[in-house]
Amino acid sequence: MPIPLTLQIRRLASAEGLALPRYMTPGAAGMDLHAATGEDVVIEPGAIVLVPTGLEVAIPEGYEGQVRPRSGLAVKHGISLPNTPATIDSDYRGEIRVPLINLGREAFVVSRGMRIAQFVVAPVARVTWEEVEHLPSTDRGGKGFGHSGV
Repeated sequence: MPIPLTLQIRRLASAEGLALPRYMTPGAAGMDLHAATGEDVVIEPGAIVLVPTGLEVAIPEGYEGQVRPRSGLAVKHGISLPNTPATIDSDYRGEIRVPLINLGREAFVVSRGMRIAQFVVAPVARVTWEEVEHLPSTDRGGKGFGHSGV
């Protein structure tokens, strides 16, 4: 059962007429973010462009906002985020802007209102470090990248 949470959101003038983020299906973890551009933005192959959403949010303490790529854009066009997931801290109050990177072979056009990313709100644990001489052992130990043969 999902944890109910109410977030305050502020729509900037640049997002006038655009939909607020919403879940597209009952089981969706993320809500779509829309491009609040004044005109089309072309992302050339290999380029990174910061795309505005025209939205500001107040994320409660103890939570973070995560901005993630949309799978359809990634698979069909090679559009992703260079820092995925991007974190929006609970004390940030500026506009959500999405850094998109074109990993594809052709230029990609972002138009106003296009769904460009997913927005997920997740709880955050606060860590206190306990420095020790040795860590508890496990069967895996220090085996890392590719250790399972996959």
